[in-house]
Amino acid sequence: MPLPLFQQSTSSPGIAGVRTILAIAAGKGGVGKSSVTVNLGLALKNLGYQVGIMDTDIYGPSVRKMLPEDRLPTQKESVIQPALCGGIKMISMAYFRKEHEAAAVRAPIANGLITQFIKNVEWGVLDFLLIDFPPGTGDVQITLSQQARLTGALMVTTPQEISLLDVRKAMSLFEQVKVPVLGIIENMSYYQISEQAEPVYLFGRGGGERLARQSGVPLLGQIPLDPLLCTCGDQGQSLFSQDPHYQRPVTRAFQQLAQQMIEHLAVFQTEQQQGLGSFELIWKEMVTA
Repeated sequence: MPLPLFQQSTSSPGIAGVRTILAIAAGKGGVGKSSVTVNLGLALKNLGYQVGIMDTDIYGPSVRKMLPEDRLPTQKESVIQPALCGGIKMISMAYFRKEHEAAAVRAPIANGLITQFIKNVEWGVLDFLLIDFPPGTGDVQITLSQQARLTGALMVTTPQEISLLDVRKAMSLFEQVKVPVLGIIENMSYYQISEQAEPVYLFGRGGGERLARQSGVPLLGQIPLDPLLCTCGDQGQSLFSQDPHYQRPVTRAFQQLAQQMIEHLAVFQTEQQQGLGSFELIWKEMVTA
């Protein structure tokens, strides 16, 4: 049975114990954003970090399928304890409705649900909370950007120009709400039948690199296509348990992405501290306006 929807609490625990909150966004669907979120989370966990995932796609949540729970979420009054999924804490709209039931809700209700996810889930102490953003640049995305106290955003794209168009729009949204874009992840970059074979660029080549040059945002990783990645997602298995020795390029790519992100984040946070907290001041001005 799905959990009942809960009422917002005025004394909710919120996300105070989370050190770094990252949006994983794209501006459009179909680029593998949820898959990137799950596997980046698994890679960070593999490096020894405490990780949580918030699936904020109200209408089409998919993270629960890719990351099945060992322990369901629990509710005491208005406070929700997140599910535990292979060592990763997770919350999703998928827990609050039947599997094949449509979420037929208008934007104000969707915004209310997102606000409750932000304020009513007790995450405890986490190193990283990854927020899988829904596609688009509308009400829900703005609510998340304004209320979730984001450290920054990671943009997911494919090499295609048509994908870059929507990613640029999403980057513009984050710029308007004063959330820094920390890096670009190019998904479905190439297909390689074997280590010895030449890569095949099925969706074009260099889109992520062009976007990085044009925006001045670093390209943190290029994730190849791999049938194992699809199989793991469909069957709810960890890529890292299926390839524990990193023999496949896709596994190495996600581990390198996690390491690159951590290194870049450390540099970014140092620059913010040396810049006299300008981002923090901008944030305070925005939320009190």
